[in-house]
This record gives sequence, C-alpha cells and structure tokens, in this order.
Amino acid sequence: MGAKPKTRTVVIVALPGVQLLDVAGPLDVFAEANVQAGYDAYALFVAGAEPGPIRSSSGVRLMPDRIVDRDFQEPVDTLLVAGCPNAAEVPADGGVVDWLRRRASRTRRFGSVCSGAFFLAAAGLLDGRRVTTHWAVADMLARKFPSVTVDKDAIYVTDGKLRTAAGVTAGLDLALALVEEDLGRDTAMKVASQLVMFFKRPGGQMQFTRKGEAVPAGRAALQELQRWVAANPSLDHSVANLAERMELSPRHFARLFRAEVGVTPATWVEEARVNAARRLLEFGNEPPKQVALHCGFADADTLRRAFHRHVGVTPAEYRKRFARITEVPDRRR
Repeated sequence: MGAKPKTRTVVIVALPGVQLLDVAGPLDVFAEANVQAGYDAYALFVAGAEPGPIRSSSGVRLMPDRIVDRDFQEPVDTLLVAGCPNAAEVPADGGVVDWLRRRASRTRRFGSVCSGAFFLAAAGLLDGRRVTTHWAVADMLARKFPSVTVDKDAIYVTDGKLRTAAGVTAGLDLALALVEEDLGRDTAMKVASQLVMFFKRPGGQMQFTRKGEAVPAGRAALQELQRWVAANPSLDHSVANLAERMELSPRHFARLFRAEVGVTPATWVEEARVNAARRLLEFGNEPPKQVALHCGFADADTLRRAFHRHVGVTPAEYRKRFARITEVPDRRR
C-alpha cells in the first residue's frame, strides 16, 4: 500500500469588514481541488480575531472555525490574510499583527489577498519583499511601507514563501496557482474548468483601473492647460507648444510642470492620449489606425506600445474585454 496522501491545512484570516470574496473565492478553489484530487488535499479553516460572527463589508456574517492566537493545535501549511475595503486607513489590530508575525515563520507559505497585504506589512513580514495588492491602494502601501516593493499590475506575486494577490477576484488566481504548486497542472486545470475561470488570466490588473487616468493637477493655469490637452489629444502637444500657450519659456514650463504635477509634460500628454484611446475603444468601432490618429499617436504601432505601457494589454485585447455591449434588437416585436 502506498503512503496516505498529505492533507494541507489552509487558514484564511478574516477580520471585521472583510471582503467576502477574498475569503470565499480561495476557499472554493481549494474545495474544488479536493473534489478533483479525489481526497482531502486541503483542510480549510477561517480564523477570526475574536469569538462570534465576523461582519463582512457586504453585511453578510461569517462564523470563524478558529480564533487567532488560540485553538491552533494542528500545524498550518498555508496562511492567508483576506482584505478589507478600509484596511489601508484603519490601524491593524495589535494582537492579530503579533500573531501573524509569530505564526508566519512556522508555515510553509503565507500571504494575502487584496488589501490583506497591509496587515502583513504591519507585522514586518513584507520588508524587503516584492508584493502586489489591489491597484487602488498599491501606491498607499508603497508610501506607508517604503521597504516593500509593490508591483501594482501583477495579478499575484511569489517571493520565497510569500504569496500576495491583487484585488478581490485575484484571490482565486492565487489559490489556483497554489493548487498547481501542490497537486500539479492537470488538477489545477480541472479546477479552473469546473469554476469557469481562466487557468492563467490574460494581462495584469492595470487594465481594470482608472487610477492611471491623467487628472489635472497644479495651479489653476496648469489645470486649465491639462483640460485643454485632454479635450484635444490629436494636436501637437510638444513642450514648446505647451510652453507658448502658457506664455513661458520651454525650460521654465517643463520645470514648473514637473514640480507641480509630478510628471513630465510628455508623460502626462501620453497618459491623456491613452485615456482618450480607452474611451474610443470602449465606445467606438474605429480601427486602431483611426484611434491612433484621433488621439495624437503617429501610427497604430505607437498607440499599441504606449497603450501596453500604461494599461498592460494591447488595444485589441482591451477592446475585446471592455467594449460596450451593443444591444441586440428584439425581433419578436
């Protein structure tokens, strides 16, 4: 007789205000892996900070299986911290942070889903590491914890025994990657098929964000200039032309723009043009060559390179995923 298959204990820490899908998504992936593997490859537990129901951000309550800092006789193979919409603003519970710091060192791997990264960072577990989190709080995580390298486009990141996932549904992607690590590609592909999800999601999370849009900043005159650029992306917006419109020398204008807006004029103009291209791709049917022309790019290839740089996918891929759905007429009338 062969050795009995190993059961791995997976614990997901859910704190008050938790995003329900950050917990339920990974759990469903691991549970389906048990089905596809034909045995209990994973023993699944939700851990709370204290006894009693955990109220999620949607109002639904979860009943924890374990309580942090007690009830843990069995070794934990994989420890994940789920995110909360307000995790970036609310101070982390000191008792939970201390427990995470102690427990993570005794696990085979640990990590976070979405803004759960803030709790790990507060415990010092992300220092010197490369991580990801939800795009909306990625810059905040980087500012608050400067020793952490944040990849705000990645769907999930592996750094040694650390695993971090981007926003919300990316927790499913991370869990599926963990299943592949443990049980192999075939089982993971069966899980993906059963849950109707990508085995490897195309592109990164920046394709979903609007945070990269060029927003006017700086003094009133600079903001007026930026709004004019955004409204007229096809015009020649060289530094010389923009400086002339501001009645400044090109050198002084470029220095002033960078100091008050935070980026160079060329970078801002490119962001504004990419933003205009996104709208045309979502709501129009023009070919890439015409989109490029309307948005001030020299040609479709220049558009493609700039678009991929800012959004993480090509214009064609973006249109395929985000184009407005055209209403199909009801022929029964």
